[in-house]
Amino acid sequence: MEELEILEKMPHYVPISAAKEWNFEELFETIWEYLSFIRVYTKPKGMIPDYEQPVILFRHQSSVEAFCSKIHRGILGQFKHAFVWGSSVKHNPQKVGKNHLLMDEDIVQIIKK
Repeated sequence: MEELEILEKMPHYVPISAAKEWNFEELFETIWEYLSFIRVYTKPKGMIPDYEQPVILFRHQSSVEAFCSKIHRGILGQFKHAFVWGSSVKHNPQKVGKNHLLMDEDIVQIIKK
């Protein structure tokens, strides 16, 4: 245990045990944070959001345009606007354009022309 206390003071260190499946959650959270990922959920019109399969974006590339491109390249040609629920908007839902920056766990509904 002394070794763990010494190693814990090191930067970028997360102790785990594969054999005992110990501390995997902290490892996943650390990796997620270091890679600057965000999760954005899709919401088809008239349905509830899909929380099972989020679209993963880099925090520095988190525009609605990047979100659309990640789903399908052809969507941007038909894009009219989007409705967003979450912490990136002032009220839920809010109508936004393709330059709007999304935040972690936002929900997006795309409206086509």
